[in-house]
Amino acid sequence: MQTDNRVMDSLARLLTDAAGAAKSLRSEMETMVRQRLDRLASDLDLVPREEFEAVKAMAARARAENERLGKRVATLEAKTRVKSTAKTPNGK
Repeated sequence: MQTDNRVMDSLARLLTDAAGAAKSLRSEMETMVRQRLDRLASDLDLVPREEFEAVKAMAARARAENERLGKRVATLEAKTRVKSTAKTPNGK
């Protein structure tokens, strides 16, 4: 009976050590994969999310300003046409 306990104890220690080794291997593999992905991302010149969002906001503001200025130009052109037709006889 005592032999069975030693065998079971040895087996339990072996399984515990194997589980620890597997956890360590997993951690090491995750670190290696993360490093490789970081290196790949830097090689691709990917933009960080924060920078992308900042540029996206700037583009939206520029687009809105462009639309506002376009309307202003159209209004000024319309006023110019009205003044020029009022000055010329026969509307030409």
